[in-house]
Amino acid sequence: MIAALGLLLGIIAGLVFAPDVPLSLQNYLPIAVVAALDAVFGALRAYLDGIFDDKVFVVSFVSNVVVAAAIVYLGDQLGVGSQLSTGVIVVLGIRIFSNVAAIRRHVFHA
Repeated sequence: MIAALGLLLGIIAGLVFAPDVPLSLQNYLPIAVVAALDAVFGALRAYLDGIFDDKVFVVSFVSNVVVAAAIVYLGDQLGVGSQLSTGVIVVLGIRIFSNVAAIRRHVFHA
């Protein structure tokens, strides 16, 4: 419940304050959001499976975002940032859809 409330407050704060993302970070924001979504859907799946651990969630959340941003940064330094960004999005997207499918099976028993 606390996480849902935090998400709602974050969305409201983002809409009210409309922060500007610095130009130097604009390549990393979509990757960070997708990495964070992967951790959130993984946590929801773990909760429904009865194996959720808040410490594991926090470590997963932070490490997903840091590793994804590091991969994109490395790609930028090597001159292949867009290719590595696409790779990160594809891998995390597959994980997100896998977790959503497991959540769907758990909730709807189908």
